[in-house]
Formats: sequence, structure tokens, C-alpha cells
Amino acid sequence: MTVTSTTSAKRASVPAEQSAASKISPKPAPAVEPLNSDSLTWKYFGDIRTGVMGMWIGTIENMYPGLGAGVEEHSSLWREPLQRVTRSVYPIMGVVYDGARAQQTGAAIRDWHRDIKGTDAQGRRYHALDPETFYWAHATFFMLIIKLAEYFCGGLTEAEKHQLFDEHVQWYRMYGMSMRPVPKSWDEFCEYWDRVCQEELEMTPAAQGILDMRIPKPWFVMMPTPVWDQLFKPALAAQRWVAAGLFEPVVREKAGLRWSEGDEVLFRLLGKVSQLAFTFVPEEIRLHPRALAGYRREQGKIPADAPLEEAPWHTAPPKDRRGTGMHYIPPRRMSLIERAGSLVHSTFSLAGVRPPRPRPRPKAA
Repeated sequence: MTVTSTTSAKRASVPAEQSAASKISPKPAPAVEPLNSDSLTWKYFGDIRTGVMGMWIGTIENMYPGLGAGVEEHSSLWREPLQRVTRSVYPIMGVVYDGARAQQTGAAIRDWHRDIKGTDAQGRRYHALDPETFYWAHATFFMLIIKLAEYFCGGLTEAEKHQLFDEHVQWYRMYGMSMRPVPKSWDEFCEYWDRVCQEELEMTPAAQGILDMRIPKPWFVMMPTPVWDQLFKPALAAQRWVAAGLFEPVVREKAGLRWSEGDEVLFRLLGKVSQLAFTFVPEEIRLHPRALAGYRREQGKIPADAPLEEAPWHTAPPKDRRGTGMHYIPPRRMSLIERAGSLVHSTFSLAGVRPPRPRPRPKAA
């Protein structure tokens, strides 16, 4: 699917003499009104069906050279792909669904990227907080919504696309990044997307690695590795097929994937089946936990200051990566023995604050 048939000239580039520090150092962000349940972004972004689009968004993000280089050289994705994706989705969702705390979540995501920098194999310098690079990642989140709605939710009107564009600008402000790369309108965004897809994306090692992804076998699984790999082949092949269908033709060609008219018909048919089936799926299943909590706060079902939904502790990054400052580390849950100890201590503490029972006075002789 091509967003638009038109292509614009490249946007004016930043002067070469501009210092790197001025490009990557975000200024303190003014308070921004968070998105709420009246937005279309809330309606779509937390939908579980975005999960089948994971290989699409992972590949097209990392086809942007500066972003792909950062992932290749700094990410733990290759060591723990399922854990890495699972935990990352929680704060990403939070920038949309955390209400009054959304801007704080966005700033945390930004700060995890401060030290992701270097020089790629072609000698090009990169920094994750380069405004163009950081905005490209956000643009793929926005297009995730557009494509989800188009293929799996019955489509969007032009007015809804313009509304979603305006919301994606409000959403991006939550990070406290430069707004310089952000297009001024939906039409300008379409031109931007087509230009980047055609002129700037390339098959970086990180993008190719995602298309060729394998799930490492956990140490505790008593199964031969070849058998383990075979278990995941159908799911990974399905993700690759969905990615091929979602790519613009020029991106699909760069990725070396094929797509026939028959594939397109089948893909559209499956999308219609999904649209029908999900009319019967309850919110508790359809929505990501962080999104569901956002709705419940707005509905008054949980307190506005209730703790945010966090990723499960078992998805925490490897121990040797936790001190780098580049990772979201989920709060550690207490183990069963720790909970038992807490219960014992609480019991004794409560017993200690009770007024002592009066001792009976000895009777006079």
C-alpha cells in the first residue's frame, strides 16, 4: 500500500556546521495535554492485532540507517527477542495511555536513548536522539495505526486520517524532542513517508536480522535446538508474509520479498475476517494491559494515581545490561518466599502496635 502517489523534494537539511550537541540535546519540555479516550489513537494503538505487524514495524524501523545501526550495535534484541519486544511495548503504550503521567513516560523513553551512538560500517555517524532518526521511529508507530485500521478494522475516512495525524503530533510532543522533522499536515506526511521509503531506507544488517529472526531456545527447555527452531518456523513465516503485505512496493523490493495478486486477495480477506471476529472480543483481551488500565482510570474503575501496568519481571534485560541506562527495567515482583516473609513481618508489626492486654492484679491477701 502506497500512502500517496506523489513524492516531494527532500526537506531542507540541517547545516553541516551545526554542532552535534545542538541536534541531540532535547530541551526541557513544556507541559503537553495527553491524549485521552476521545482520541482515535486510543481506539487503535492498544489493539492486540498490532502484534501480527511486529515484523513489519521492526523491519521498516531498522531500514532507516541511523536507527538500524543503533540496534545492531547496542540492542539486546538478538539475545532475547521475545523479552525485549514484550517489555518495550509497555512504556511505548504508556506515552499514549498513561494520562497525566504520559509525558513522564515519554521523557524516560527519550533518556534511555541518550548514549546510543557511534559510527556504522559505512563510516556514517549516528545518534538515537538525532531528531530525524527519533521521529522516523515515531512515524512508524503512527503508520502502524493507519495500516491496522486499513487492513483489519474496516478502513479510515480522510477526516479520520487528518485527525490521527494531528493526534500523532500531540503524541510526539510527549518525548520533549525537537519538532523540526515533523510534517505540517497529513498530506505532507504522506510525501515524507513516500520519500523516506524510496530514497533513504536500505536493508541494514539489523533489518535483515529481523526478517531472518529466530527465537533462541531457553536454557531450561529440554529439547534439541533443531526441534525448537521448527516449532517457531510457521509463526515467523506468517509474520514475514504479513510484513510483505504491509510494505510499500518499493520497500518490499528492497527487502527482497515477493507479493502476488493472490496474496493481496487472501490478505484482504483475512483482514475482513479479523474485523468481524473482533466485534465479539472483549476489551480485556483486545487491549494491551497498559491500554486497558488507561481506559479504567478514565472510567473511574481504578484510581487516577494507581500504579502503572508494568512488564512482567521475567522480561527484564540480561543482568549485564541493566546498568547501562539504555533499558526499561520492570519493577521486581516479590517471590513467594519474600511474600511469606512480608506477611510474617506485617503480622508481628501489627501485633507490636496493639495495646498490651492488662494483666490481672493479684488479689489482696
